[in-house]
Amino acid sequence: MGNGAPGSFPPILEHLIRQRGLPAGMDLEGYLRPRLEHLADPFLIPDMRIAVARILLAIDQGQQVCIYGDYDVDGVASIALMRRILMAYGLEPRHFIPRRGPEGYGLSLAALERCMREGPKPDLLITVDCGTVSIAEVAALRADGIDVLIVDHHEPTPGEKPACCALVNPKCGTDFQYLCAAGVVFKLGHALMKTRRIDLDLKEWIDLVAVATISDIVPMIDENRLLVRHGLKQLSNTLNPGLRALQEVTGMNGVASSMDVGFRIGPRLNAAGRMDAPEDALAILTTECRRHAHELAHKLDVYNRDRQTHEGLIRREAVEMLTRDFDPAHDPVIVLGSRSWHHGVVGIVASRLMRQYHKPTFMVAIDEHGLGKGSGRSIAGVSLVEAIRACAGNFIAGGGHAMAAGLSIHEGQIDGFRKTFAEYVLKTTSEEQRQPKLTYDAEISFDQLSLEFLASYDLLQPFGNGNPQPVFISRAIGLSRSPQHMKNHHLRLMLRQGYHEQDAVFFGGGEYPLPDPPWDIAFTIDRNTFRGRTTLQLNIQDVRAAEEVTVPA
Repeated sequence: MGNGAPGSFPPILEHLIRQRGLPAGMDLEGYLRPRLEHLADPFLIPDMRIAVARILLAIDQGQQVCIYGDYDVDGVASIALMRRILMAYGLEPRHFIPRRGPEGYGLSLAALERCMREGPKPDLLITVDCGTVSIAEVAALRADGIDVLIVDHHEPTPGEKPACCALVNPKCGTDFQYLCAAGVVFKLGHALMKTRRIDLDLKEWIDLVAVATISDIVPMIDENRLLVRHGLKQLSNTLNPGLRALQEVTGMNGVASSMDVGFRIGPRLNAAGRMDAPEDALAILTTECRRHAHELAHKLDVYNRDRQTHEGLIRREAVEMLTRDFDPAHDPVIVLGSRSWHHGVVGIVASRLMRQYHKPTFMVAIDEHGLGKGSGRSIAGVSLVEAIRACAGNFIAGGGHAMAAGLSIHEGQIDGFRKTFAEYVLKTTSEEQRQPKLTYDAEISFDQLSLEFLASYDLLQPFGNGNPQPVFISRAIGLSRSPQHMKNHHLRLMLRQGYHEQDAVFFGGGEYPLPDPPWDIAFTIDRNTFRGRTTLQLNIQDVRAAEEVTVPA
């Protein structure tokens, strides 16, 4: 790559860079090799100076501090990072995570009651990854003499703000609205360091930010791209015993990638919260003991297998329900509920059904009292936050992001919500917008694929929401041997184009019959390291019968 000049790239990568465009004011070198010193001033985020002053007051007066966070990856990573920062300043904060099943997301009164029982009453409660819309709960804490500092990234309620001492949320009016909660905590740590220097190297903990950013599927743009790029480098040589143990248990080796975090580390951390044991996810990120870290990593792996079992059962039951009562050609949404479903797994099934049917989807787990907790996933062009606002009155409460949201709903409200949600989607989208599309970035032939190509390609990383992994197509592809079936309907393929062969994986490819080769294939590219040997691997996105059987010479 040399000095980063476009002319030193393979032509197809030059095409990708031109196609995606550089952010305004950024040169190619700054985009491909972002530097931490280019991080913007953290005090640009609203209430940051107030937050820093309140934390320093707690430090100077030795006050009781409790960090309250969510049970997903972003939540536990934010707690771990916030705890590490406060401990460096001499505080010994306690922490608390609500349980998904009995207490629900965020600052619920039931969770706060347990929080107050389990430790000394805090002078300062710092919420991470929650709290922005908790108007009544923050008011109750203030009435009890507890200051609340909110560090969050969720959408605020228009015209409403909780009575906290500081609301550090980029979505309240800055250019950093893409940050996850751990990213906001990192910015808060940066602000503290700029105000009062101590012996703390935040770069050593940037891998926590990378894991949270990738797992929370926030846009991989601007500072998120910078934080993840450096965080993945740190992850490969992490000082965190828990992250090291998770990499070993999941078979990671070599250079950590966004895919490794998204499909190996993230699901295991999330599985603890889904199975109502979020304390284990936090424990693995905070322990200093390697042995304990390995014990916890194996425990999280078991949670993840349990989660997969529940997921399979729910998905099969959901597909059976859709077979009876759903018309894919005309019904614009999927809304399903059952009393037999595990509340911690419905979000994953919603995501899979959304991709399978290309419909905005809510899956609702209903308890024995008829109260449902639903998780939603959406398609491009349908904001679930806006849909929830438009459907107010058809459920108890709801909120989240454009692409992922949650709601509480009575069993008897589900049919009404489905109807109103469908009307909203039909009113706000065209039929063309609702059709599934597979778009590709470039056509490539197998003779262009090499480890040298991969080295240049890696400079485009990290990939994710906002910087999607490029999708390539290749034509007239044959098979060198029969597909090898792996677990969970995955296929391993040895593909051939002319004299060139490529190893490939088709996740879920065994669920449906494949056309006879030759094929035209759509795929992404990944690095595969096994027993010290690195190869380029194709991840198949789709296969169709070849339109033209022409094999390159």
